[in-house]
Amino acid sequence: MIHILIADDHDILRAGLKHILADSGDIVVAGEAGNGIEAVGLLRSGQWDAIVLDLTMPGRNGIELIKQIKSEFPKLPILILSMHKEDIYAVRALKAGASGYLCKDNAEAQLAEAIRKVVGGGLFINQSVSEKLTMDILQGRHNQLPHNRLTDREYQIFLLLVQGLGVSEIGRQLSLSVKTVSTHKASILAKMGLGNTAELVRYAIQHRLAEGDESLSA
Repeated sequence: MIHILIADDHDILRAGLKHILADSGDIVVAGEAGNGIEAVGLLRSGQWDAIVLDLTMPGRNGIELIKQIKSEFPKLPILILSMHKEDIYAVRALKAGASGYLCKDNAEAQLAEAIRKVVGGGLFINQSVSEKLTMDILQGRHNQLPHNRLTDREYQIFLLLVQGLGVSEIGRQLSLSVKTVSTHKASILAKMGLGNTAELVRYAIQHRLAEGDESLSA
């Protein structure tokens, strides 16, 4: 049997995932966590075959959490299950140490398959992400685009800004002070050579980073 830990801050979502996996026959949800601190604590106290991790729980940046988990449990497969489309966060998650990335919209059809794949030592990603990773390697393109100069926290805030959230709302969502978010915003604009949020939004649309863009691959 495959024993997994599910880490997501929504009780209903965790219940739904357990329901999806109930008939798998070989996958057992042996633990649940509502935030990153709980997840790491449970990982330290038991034996797990994989963790299914929400990328955007309150508090610590999800990419940073991936890095922490991999530093403590280097052999543990991490499957990211996120509301964000694969094209937006997947490459950063994989480079941080995740073994797979699945959009929540596709969970019902692909979750069990994805868990089996990463537990077996494989990589679970869709075709568009695979192509993007290949192009990054072949063309050395990753570090040339302005948004790839951002730190993981800055990139997270950048995506929230282009979704229309203000600094106060972002601060509440990420448990950061308004001053800290404002500092990150200023750094984002400087690194990307842009003047305001409207220009960030135009950039995000141009590079297919805006949530809700129907041209994004599912």
